[in-house]
Amino acid sequence: MENFAKINFLGASGVVTGSKYLIETSEKNILIDCGMFQGLKELRELNWTNLPVDVSSIDVVLLTHGHLDHVGYLPRLIKQGFHGKIIGTAPTLAIAEIILKDSAKIHEEEAEKANKEKYSKHEPALPFYTIKDAEKTIELFEAQLQDKWITLSEHISYRFQYNGHIIGATFIELNINNKRFVFSGDIGRSHDYLLYEPKKPEWADYLFIESTYGNKLHPKEDVEDILTDIILNTIEKKGNLIIPSFAVERLQTLMFILWQLYKKNKIPNIPIFIDSPMGNNVLSVFKRFPKWHKLSDEDYNAMCNHVNIVESYRETWETIDDKRSKIVIAGSGMVTGGRVLTYLKQLIDEPSTTVLLVGYQAEGTRGRQLQEGTHEIRFFGKYYPVKATIKNIDSLSAHADQNDLINWMSAIKNIPEKVYLVHGEPNALDAFRVKIKDVYNWNVTIPKLSDVEKVVI
Repeated sequence: MENFAKINFLGASGVVTGSKYLIETSEKNILIDCGMFQGLKELRELNWTNLPVDVSSIDVVLLTHGHLDHVGYLPRLIKQGFHGKIIGTAPTLAIAEIILKDSAKIHEEEAEKANKEKYSKHEPALPFYTIKDAEKTIELFEAQLQDKWITLSEHISYRFQYNGHIIGATFIELNINNKRFVFSGDIGRSHDYLLYEPKKPEWADYLFIESTYGNKLHPKEDVEDILTDIILNTIEKKGNLIIPSFAVERLQTLMFILWQLYKKNKIPNIPIFIDSPMGNNVLSVFKRFPKWHKLSDEDYNAMCNHVNIVESYRETWETIDDKRSKIVIAGSGMVTGGRVLTYLKQLIDEPSTTVLLVGYQAEGTRGRQLQEGTHEIRFFGKYYPVKATIKNIDSLSAHADQNDLINWMSAIKNIPEKVYLVHGEPNALDAFRVKIKDVYNWNVTIPKLSDVEKVVI
């Protein structure tokens, strides 16, 4: 009798965010990642609906890495009846803990603000989940080593392999009845300031590969030169440079580059403010897990001493009121929430302000609107004119581009039975499908949200 595995595409299928893939087998039901949808309103609304599967029957969640679109739905999963283990590498779980607590705090604050100022159509507005929900989730965390096969049941085992992208990130190899399922998670760049090269899978019967930049090559631009020009121009205008930044990796990379620029005498000692409680916590993860990145202890300490860490909301306002030209790096990277909104609300209508976008901006986010040249932007129910200069550095993205993705697959010795393209917008998915066909002539498919597929194991 043939054995089957049932694959449920519960997120990041036909879209970039909300990574969730449920593999149902006769022995175990395994959820790979459990992320939140971000971006377009109709996607965000999906977060509020229960998953179309029996959540209580899921045995284990395996996490590729700690970003919100890979872990942010976990507290909702527990509310729907999940009570198994949530497994990742130690730094992934450290990042996930920071992100879940921060996210819960923001949800609570936004619900409170919406109720107070009555701008929500829900009465009352409720947080997506609370700090208590996040803490309950963290109790189920279990760390596992990378590079080691771990047995889940008689015919099922898995392994985490280093993947660059952010600290702790891995791709997951899942062996079920001698068939290998490979989940790429998010693949890092081949030349990263802080992280080592991603490892490559060597066998894949079923390959699930991210396609965020499946249709793009990162520009061959000199990040240091571009940043230097922007900073010198900001000083000349007596203005502020505001960098909305992802708290994990991007913020630490920017800190490192800015410190290097100062060390090389390319920029003067302009005040740099880091206003991201979550980013500060992530810095401590770098300190705790030195084997996962390239920074020496000396470099880490010097880089941290070069910036001003904003500790409180009161200090946020003191920073805004500081009349000096300065650089402010604040979360969040797609301008969807966080401290950066306070700065932009006050400063986006000033022609002397420059806003620098340094990563992928998902469809439907304020970051994408700014990138596409919107003349006004909405914060907390009000519109503000955009008079600031908007700049963009694509090459600081933590995602592999098309060449990197194709190269990442190059060590696979067999011909996969199926390659599933996930985690991409429609144009990126289709271009990447064509590219894989041209280079490898593999059987490629683009699953849609809620698709279910049966495969022989």
